[in-house]
Amino acid sequence: MRGDGKQTRHLVLSRHLERLERKIDEFEELDRRYFWVRLSVLLGGVLVIFIAYLYRQSSWMIYAGLAFLVILSVVVYFNRKVKQSILRFSLSQNYFASQLARMDLNWTEIPSPDTSPPEGEHPYASDLDIIGFNSIHQLLDTANSLGGSQRLQDWLLKPVPDLGEVLTRQATVKEICALSGFRSRLALNSSLVSIEDSQPWDGEGLVMWLERNVNAKPLKPLLAILGTLALVNLTLFILFAFNLIPAWWVISLVIYAAIYLFAFRNFRDAFGQAQYLSTTLERFRAVTLYLERYIYKKGSHLERICEPLCKSDRRPSTYLRRLTLIASAVSIGANPVVWLLLNIFMPWDVYFNYLLERYKARMQELLPQWLDVWYELEALNSLSNFAYLNPDYTFPQIMKHEITNERVFHGESLGHPLIPDEVKVCNDFALGKMGQVALISGSNMSGKSTFLRTIGVNLCLAFGGAPVNAVYLKTDLFRLYTCIQVTDSLADGISYFYAEVRRLKALLNALEVEHELPLFFLIDEIFRGTNNRERQIGGRAFVQTLVGGQGVGLISTHDLELVVFADELSNVNNYHFQEEVTQGRMLFDYCLRPGPSQTTNALQIMRMEGLPVVDKFPTEKE
Repeated sequence: MRGDGKQTRHLVLSRHLERLERKIDEFEELDRRYFWVRLSVLLGGVLVIFIAYLYRQSSWMIYAGLAFLVILSVVVYFNRKVKQSILRFSLSQNYFASQLARMDLNWTEIPSPDTSPPEGEHPYASDLDIIGFNSIHQLLDTANSLGGSQRLQDWLLKPVPDLGEVLTRQATVKEICALSGFRSRLALNSSLVSIEDSQPWDGEGLVMWLERNVNAKPLKPLLAILGTLALVNLTLFILFAFNLIPAWWVISLVIYAAIYLFAFRNFRDAFGQAQYLSTTLERFRAVTLYLERYIYKKGSHLERICEPLCKSDRRPSTYLRRLTLIASAVSIGANPVVWLLLNIFMPWDVYFNYLLERYKARMQELLPQWLDVWYELEALNSLSNFAYLNPDYTFPQIMKHEITNERVFHGESLGHPLIPDEVKVCNDFALGKMGQVALISGSNMSGKSTFLRTIGVNLCLAFGGAPVNAVYLKTDLFRLYTCIQVTDSLADGISYFYAEVRRLKALLNALEVEHELPLFFLIDEIFRGTNNRERQIGGRAFVQTLVGGQGVGLISTHDLELVVFADELSNVNNYHFQEEVTQGRMLFDYCLRPGPSQTTNALQIMRMEGLPVVDKFPTEKE
């Protein structure tokens, strides 16, 4: 069942969403009224000007025209404000609606990430539903940038976690989680960046554009030459105008023009570049302005992360303002007469191209830093938002393994975050020492595979810096490896059994490799792809190899013969799930119990579905 804290937050978000819907309705009604106001002003202005024209009152026509323009400008200004309010309230509505969808696991209302899957065979990504549709990544990801979404995925899929990074990230997530205003405003301002594309914004495209368009040839020498010639031209022309010298200015002007026209081909697209750079960064403006102006707590993790945006000589708003001025200056090329006059008297285009190249080179250095801050904050905001939406979850205690008597993994009320609260069953589980293996037995559909995934998912969340679905979790730092959802490949000619063998071999190699971090392994139905006799022989040998190694893990099995290992090896412990049959129906409570399972239900399931079942095959004598 959903906890009181989560239920309260769900109610608060629902009421806030209702208020937003009412606000949007009010502003949309106001926008419709502004349409009629604009139309009335337009018709009234035309009528007054027409009457003044009929009475041959020229001064009335001028006054009426000016009054009409002023009134219409005021009306348009306030109408634009109303439309901006509708946009912001609509974005807020989408944001809070997705918040409720994340709490309710309403997947159709949760945006799907557009990130790239990891290359090669990942140790656990596909087995634990970390990425893809209806996944942990989709549930957590609130990023509006592709880089932020990808960074969150990288944290969840990092094969070898770093304890320092994990603990720092965890502390930052706790810090941001307590700042409700910061979280929501960052998300809303970030949504303005991608509003035109309706998909996560890819800032790396702008970085690549800068790499291609930064001019390696310096313009400073050319600017110095043309500036000197322009000054010589002006001096010679003034002296000529006072009849002090002949028309030597014509010669210098021809030289100036020849050099200018020869160099013009290198910066004829300056306006396009300045316009592209300023308009692209303008979309980023709302985020950077908010982060620049936010008052950070001294010494906080948030202040440290946002430092590159707050230094006076590195503020994005400063560079954006200057780039806008440059774009305006070079836009005079649209007026040939003004352009010609300005460039005759001074190297106008060369000067502003020189400034543009300076800013592009500087931006090439600074933009990756700004984007890195934004990506980091978006990924952290996703984890913090997950913590806020699930106040009953807890932040785990994580430590590096040491040879002590403490348990290496201890979880209380462990649950799976992708299972709805109404049907979720939580279990306690602990592993006492390194080299221990837990055998999880039970009949079909009893919950073995889900429990393995529950352990794995919570480890991924813990090592990603997020809270976990548990009342308490204390764990060593592990590398994680799974063999749960093995598939065959028709294209590669690989059978299911061979694919499983290769996966188990890779797991064994990971266990035996010399590494500072031990391995946590999860194996579901070991060697299920072969016959019963060979499965038992192979399973016993594989478990014996795992026991006592530099790792711990869980293995689920149907084979009741395999659970006898607990009597033979001290590092093997049995747990099981069970079911009850009541009035021809099987009921599962999904509660983990100590000891081996003593029941199976395959034949019972066959009978319930109407398949022919023979409990005992007749012998030859019979």
